[in-house]
Amino acid sequence: MATNPAAAAPMATDLGARGTARTTPTGRQPAHNLVFRGARAVLPEGIINDAQLAVEGTKFTAHAPENAHVIDVRNHWLIPGFVDLHNHGGGGASFTSGTAEDILRGIHTHRTHGTTTLVASTVTGDMDTLTAQAGLLSELAEQGDLAGVHFEGPFISPCRKGAHSEALLRDPDPAEVRKLIDAARGRAKMVTLATELPGGLDSVRLLAEHGVIAAIGHTDATYEQTVNAIDAGATVATHLFNAMPALGHRTPGPITALLEDERVTVELINDGTHLHPAALQLAFHHAGAHRVAFITDAMDAAGFGDGRYLLGPLEVEVSGGVARLVEGGSIAGSTLTQDRAFRRAVTIDRLTVTDAVAALSANPARLLGMYDTIGSLEPGKDADLVLLDADFTLKGVMRKGSWVVKPQLP
Repeated sequence: MATNPAAAAPMATDLGARGTARTTPTGRQPAHNLVFRGARAVLPEGIINDAQLAVEGTKFTAHAPENAHVIDVRNHWLIPGFVDLHNHGGGGASFTSGTAEDILRGIHTHRTHGTTTLVASTVTGDMDTLTAQAGLLSELAEQGDLAGVHFEGPFISPCRKGAHSEALLRDPDPAEVRKLIDAARGRAKMVTLATELPGGLDSVRLLAEHGVIAAIGHTDATYEQTVNAIDAGATVATHLFNAMPALGHRTPGPITALLEDERVTVELINDGTHLHPAALQLAFHHAGAHRVAFITDAMDAAGFGDGRYLLGPLEVEVSGGVARLVEGGSIAGSTLTQDRAFRRAVTIDRLTVTDAVAALSANPARLLGMYDTIGSLEPGKDADLVLLDADFTLKGVMRKGSWVVKPQLP
């Protein structure tokens, strides 16, 4: 069983001249006031060549601050920090069962890969375990380390359980759904349900009334049942195509209903394992770039390595970067980081840079109701950005005006 690394203070990561990482125990490194010049910047209006981007304190600003440090970033890209809606851990740490120190280490791992805003996801467990973990995650959300909590299970179909313990699954009783929402103390952002199960539609309505995203996933629903769930208030497809019936010409199932409805944002795991590139293109074609959110669905091994892990109560073997249950071989989340998802999108999947940025930043920020503060490189928003070289390799990460990964530039 892979064990978590020894507890350590958060590290600030520098990229050396050859692109190798080195860490220093100094925490986040304030950038103070600075101006980036010469990059290709992805702004809401499109790609701007030879752009200037100013940072004052923790925010982007419209004008260069007085005494600002100027950074020449010619031959580089500046894009908004990534927003991950669905993430179970990383760096050897689990958001499902870890301590606060473990969770912070996992968050930091993903930040070094460009994810400046992260929603922590649970997996199926008993109600006492889930409510206890929700309390811990909500504390970290209150501190600003997380954007909120996503409950994936236990209200999912045993027919499409994936890497969830069947013995712990249950129908979505609205009273139990409410118990999880209350345990998160206002920080619950999303609950994934198989809405065709008894209590499913009532639970969707409850979530909508409380401002929590109802996501359809791990479902065996028909097309008609999915339409009913969307009409009841469901607005997200949890990792579209995965853990749901395949699209059929006589039984179109949930995939068709989720793709065709403008009210629904579809999650995609762009790691090359969960989806064929043609399936990703199908989603973009039918939903449109404005309705796609790339997620990692990452587990402990993301940014950590192969080995044996636990995902909730289930044992997982990670080999060659692919996570599968030891018993049964089902895919068990991913080891994906969002910088890899972005690079794959623009170099393999033939997406435009602007569409990839929308899927990784703007769309999930809007879904979370946070687009007024994150999701784009605009004055007044948090100074969250990713610096990439001409080949779309990550070279720097800034969060709220402080370096998480400090670039080595001439």
